[in-house]
Amino acid sequence: MRRKFSPSNRELLQRETGTVYKEWGGRLPIALAFPNSYSLGMSNLAIHTLYRLLNARPDVVCERVFWTGSTKAGPLRALESGRDVHEFVLLGFSVSFEMDYFNLVAMLRQAGLPLWAQDRDARHPLLIVGGPTVTANPELLAPFFDAVAIGEGEAILPPLLDLLAQAIHADRASLLAALAGLPGLYVPTIHGPSGLPTTRLDSRACQPIHRQWLRNLDAQPATTAIFSPDTEFGDRFLIEIGRGCGRGCRFCLAGYTYRPPREMSVETVLHEAARGLKHRDRVGLVSAAVSDHSQIDRLAVELRRMGARLSVSSLRADAVSEPLIRALAESDTRTLTIAPEAGSGRLRRFINKTQTEDDVLRAADLAARYGFHRLKLYFMLGQPTETEDDVAAIADLALRVKARFRGRVTLDATPYVPKAHTPFQRAAMTPVKTVERRLRTLRRALEPRGVRVRADSPAWAAVQGVLARGDQRLARVLARLPDKVSLADWRYALRAEGLTAEEYLRERAPDERLPWEVVDTGVSQDYLAREWKRAQAGDGTPACPPSGCLKCGVCDETWAFRDAP
Repeated sequence: MRRKFSPSNRELLQRETGTVYKEWGGRLPIALAFPNSYSLGMSNLAIHTLYRLLNARPDVVCERVFWTGSTKAGPLRALESGRDVHEFVLLGFSVSFEMDYFNLVAMLRQAGLPLWAQDRDARHPLLIVGGPTVTANPELLAPFFDAVAIGEGEAILPPLLDLLAQAIHADRASLLAALAGLPGLYVPTIHGPSGLPTTRLDSRACQPIHRQWLRNLDAQPATTAIFSPDTEFGDRFLIEIGRGCGRGCRFCLAGYTYRPPREMSVETVLHEAARGLKHRDRVGLVSAAVSDHSQIDRLAVELRRMGARLSVSSLRADAVSEPLIRALAESDTRTLTIAPEAGSGRLRRFINKTQTEDDVLRAADLAARYGFHRLKLYFMLGQPTETEDDVAAIADLALRVKARFRGRVTLDATPYVPKAHTPFQRAAMTPVKTVERRLRTLRRALEPRGVRVRADSPAWAAVQGVLARGDQRLARVLARLPDKVSLADWRYALRAEGLTAEEYLRERAPDERLPWEVVDTGVSQDYLAREWKRAQAGDGTPACPPSGCLKCGVCDETWAFRDAP
C-alpha cells in the first residue's frame, strides 16, 4: 500500500499526543524504522510498544523513521529531531508484511548506507531487523542486517540494550560476536552458513535460533503510546488483549509463530482502558482471536460500563457471543467481520477451521438483530486441495448469509500464500491463473446478486509467496529493484539473478532442507509434518488447552502445568 507522504513532519508532530522528546547527551540513540508510511506505521501496535519500551529506559533515546516514498526525498531522517539516521548508533526495523521488503531496501539506499552488512563497520549504525515475517524466515533479509531479532521484542530488548550500553563502541566484529551470544539474536555472519541454495537435509545447518516470547502480557501491556489523527486507528485506543492463537488453523503464520496463546487479565485491560479513555472514547481490542478471550463477555460489559465505545478485529463465528455483539452495536460499530476462510466443510476440516456453516449463519442473524450495516466475510482462494466445488461453496455460503442479513454483505477473497513454520509450509502455491479463474467464478456468482467481492492481486500474492519462503539469493533480487516496483521489474530482477518464481512456489519434498530452519519457533518440524498428514486424512486437531500442553513443543513443563488463567 502507498499513500502521498504529506503533511510535513512538523505538522504530524504538532498533532500527536504522547511523543517522547529526550536530550541525547549520555544516551544511546536508537532509530526505530517502519518500512512504510507514517499512517500505516502508526497504526501498527508493535511500533507503539517498541517506542514505549525503548524510551522507558533512561539511558536510551528512541526516535521514529518512516519510508518517505522515494529515495529522492533527501536523507533519511528521524521524525522527532530531524537528525540523519547516520547519527544514531542503532537503526532497528520492525517489519510486519513481506511486501514492505521493497521499501526497506529503498530506505537503506535513501540513508546512503552500504546495503550489505559485510560492507559496513563501526562507522555505520548497527542494523537490526525484527517482526513476524522475519521471525518466521529471516534468510531473505539476512545479508542486509548485522542481526535479526527472532521473537517478541519485550523478551529480546532488555538483554540487548544492556549489552549495547556496554559494547556499542567496540569494533564491529567484537560487537557481532557479543550479539551472537544473546538469546533470540541471529547474527548471519556468525551463525551461518544457511545452506543455500535450498538442499536436501544435510549437516551444514547452523544451530537454530530459539524464538523468544513474553510469558506475562500483564507485565508489558501493548497499547497505543502516541495518539495521532493521521492514522487508520487514530480515533481509538488500542489494547492487545491476547497474543497467539491455539486454534491450530493449519495455514496461519501467527497461529504457529506466536504460540502459546496468552491473554491479558481483565484487571489489566480495564486499567489500561481507563488510561486510554482520557484521550479517546473508543477502545479497540486487538488479538489474533478477540472473541477467544476467556473473559470477553465480561470485558465487553465492563468497558461499556466505563463509557467506552468498542471496536474489535475480525471474530470467529463459533465464538461470537450476544453480549459482545450487543456491546459493539451500542458502540456504533456498523461493520461486523467474520472469517470462515473456506466455504465447504471438507476444506474447513482440512485447514482445521472448526467453525461450521451454522456458526456463520448464527453470526449473520446476530448482526441483523443488532442492526449492523455491513457484514464482511473473509475467505481464502487457492488453499491446498481446493477444488471448483470448494469455490462454489464459498458463493453458496455468502448467498445464504445475504438472505439472512438486511445490510450490505462484502466478501474478501484473499489468495492463499503458504507460510514458513506452518503445516502447509511445504505445499505448492496455487498457480496465479487458477486463482484468477476462481476469483472470476466468485464475482460472476455473487456480484449480480448484491454481494461485492474484493480481492488482492493474485499476481502480487505470488510475489509475496516467493518472499515468504525465500532464501538469501533473493537479497540480490531486492537490491536490483527501483523505489516503486512493478511486476515487470520483479520478473526482470529474478531473471537477472538466474532465479525463477517457480522454484520458490513449488512443493517441497518431505526431506528437503528449508531455508527457515535457521529458526526454532518452538513448534517442532515433526509436529508440523504430522499436522500435514492429519490434514490429508481429514482429521481435526483440538485447540491448545488453556494451561498449555507438551504436544507441539512450544510449552515447557513450567508453562504447561501452571494454573490455567
